[in-house]
Amino acid sequence: MVVASNILLWFTPVYVLAGLVLILLVFSLVARIQGGKYVRPIVNAMTKVPLLKRWMQKASRAALEKQNPELASAIAKLERAGVARDPQRAQAALSRLTAGERRAYLEAAGQQGQMPTPSNRQERRRMEKLQKKTQGR
Repeated sequence: MVVASNILLWFTPVYVLAGLVLILLVFSLVARIQGGKYVRPIVNAMTKVPLLKRWMQKASRAALEKQNPELASAIAKLERAGVARDPQRAQAALSRLTAGERRAYLEAAGQQGQMPTPSNRQERRRMEKLQKKTQGR
């Protein structure tokens, strides 16, 4: 009896790893169902844990830097400027982006339907001109 319980104790790391692999498999299977419809609430709950949120943001930034470095640098600049809180800061920050960064950001924002709202007629016309330039290419 002592030997059997001792062997079970030695296999504890194997059981933990097997459990983690099982959770990962279930998570990946659920992610494939209806385009991840059932994973979104799980991920939203996971982002409430500060450590997991930082890990996810870091992984997301790394993936974005590999896929589209201009967009990644534009987002980093906009985050530093605090555009999430103030639309006027967003417009000022957009004017400080390079042409490539601005183009990449506007394409991504246009795909998501989240274009920043211009605060006056001049900015609105400039944004329309930028959109026409990016659509013409």
